[in-house]
Amino acid sequence: MDVIFWIATNILGQPAILIGLIVLLGLVLQKKSFSQIMTGTFKAIIGFMIINGGSGIIVNALNVFQPMWQEVFGLKAQELGQFMGQPAFSQQFGSAVTLSMVLGFLINVFLAKFTKWNYIYLTGHMMFWTAMIFAGIVVNTVGTAVSMWKLILFLSVFLGLYWTIQPALTQPFMRKITGGDQIALGHTSASVSLIGAWLGKIFGNKQQDSESLKLPKGLEFLRDSNVIIALIMSALYLIGALIILAKPETPSIIELKALAGDQNFAIFSLIQGFQFAGGIAVVLFGVRMLIGEIVPAFKGIADTIVPNAKPALDCPIVYPYAPTASILGFLGCFVGTLIWLVVLGRTTGYVFVPTMIALFFHSATAGVFGNSTGGIRGALIAGFVTSTVIAWGQYFTVTFLINSTIPDTAMWAGDSDMFILGPLVALLSKLIF
Repeated sequence: MDVIFWIATNILGQPAILIGLIVLLGLVLQKKSFSQIMTGTFKAIIGFMIINGGSGIIVNALNVFQPMWQEVFGLKAQELGQFMGQPAFSQQFGSAVTLSMVLGFLINVFLAKFTKWNYIYLTGHMMFWTAMIFAGIVVNTVGTAVSMWKLILFLSVFLGLYWTIQPALTQPFMRKITGGDQIALGHTSASVSLIGAWLGKIFGNKQQDSESLKLPKGLEFLRDSNVIIALIMSALYLIGALIILAKPETPSIIELKALAGDQNFAIFSLIQGFQFAGGIAVVLFGVRMLIGEIVPAFKGIADTIVPNAKPALDCPIVYPYAPTASILGFLGCFVGTLIWLVVLGRTTGYVFVPTMIALFFHSATAGVFGNSTGGIRGALIAGFVTSTVIAWGQYFTVTFLINSTIPDTAMWAGDSDMFILGPLVALLSKLIF
């Protein structure tokens, strides 16, 4: 058990190391030179770390964006009642979660080798949080006296199937987006991406592709994705800041303004918008570097161990193919989030926690999928779908599916696929345990 825990924590739980080992293995199997092996392995790890660095910049900017808009709408923290909480849950069930993640990954590799679903899921951090949330739902449904081995067996099989089938379902759209069949999506934004693509096909207009916007000569600067991202996000930050400055000071608003230090809060917020755009630019650069190394290296694994296998990778992998669509997706999601904040609060009394990190990464991915079938309108619709699934999914999951175990975790680590599959996990738990 200690060995398995070490592997899950230090290899499967560290995507950069996992991807580096995958590239190393692929290049060795292709009998590349020592120099080529070192170059490919290290560039893949560096590419992933660049993506992480860019994501960190985005997260830091969103850590200002979220509390700002919570203050704009006067939102307060949700009262959750009595529950175990993440530390106590991890102490009791953490080993089961870890073992389930390892066995689920092995099932994924087995299915990739012996079925037509030849996708290997490589988004390690999402593997962990998906296992954790689903474990919370099972224990919430069955009780804390649940058989540990039954829990491990159920989660392993369910996760192994999910990590294999999810990339297969999204791959037809990935072929349209990437123009090839070399990489797949391995991320919990798959459900909203699929729904967004389907609705985009029905209600969108494929001819109005987001990346070929026809603009007057004076507005041609908007063709640059970096410019349009900076423009939209800095505007949202500045609007939020100006609303905050116009409101009476409260302890929480004073605390929020203190983030700016000696700087004017509006100027500080404007800069956060540009930092967000900078983070996106860094992520896109890292994605290009990672793709340039992992796709050729993966051929060695595909040809030797799992014929025709495709790597299923984290969601930023799609952003370079339609960067404008990714921002349109977030824009549609942001509007939807504001709507559902009000609707949920007034109809259910639940204060939706708009985790902007999940909302951005999921809606940006869905936006690219929506654009592939419905152009600009499809991207906006896909973003709105994302806000709908995450808002109502969070409410239902926190209130009914995970309320006695880790609702605190579900409010920030839970997201689209977990919310969509959560009721199925609860139903199967009742039938099997």
